Amino acid sequence: MQFSIVAGSGVPIFRQIADQIIRAVAIGKLEVGDPVPSVRQLARELTINPNTVAKAYGELVDDGVLETQPGRGFFVAKRRQIYSKAERLRRLDESIDALIHQAVALDFTPEEVFLRVEELFTRRLKPIAD
Repeated sequence: MQFSIVAGSGVPIFRQIADQIIRAVAIGKLEVGDPVPSVRQLARELTINPNTVAKAYGELVDDGVLETQPGRGFFVAKRRQIYSKAERLRRLDESIDALIHQAVALDFTPEEVFLRVEELFTRRLKPIAD
């Protein structure tokens, strides 16, 4: 898996790393049991502080996306829900509220937003042929 970061994007580097792993798992590019690069290896590859990679991996472990195997590294975890339905809905609502505020500020109609969300959702979850 190839990682890329955009310095100065406004999105913290650890979040960029975590988001790329989450997306790779969602689209099937990374599957249960697949290893991810070691903290040191990825930090060296991206020329960033290892603590940044460790923070991303730590959050992914907390969220149940990755698991650690002592002495072996980090691996994609079996998918499980660690949040209650209420917490998942709260997190989703928070993101949707941000989307609505941005869409209103940019003068989009609800129909335009719905179509765009559907288009991107479909595109992002479509398996990548590699």
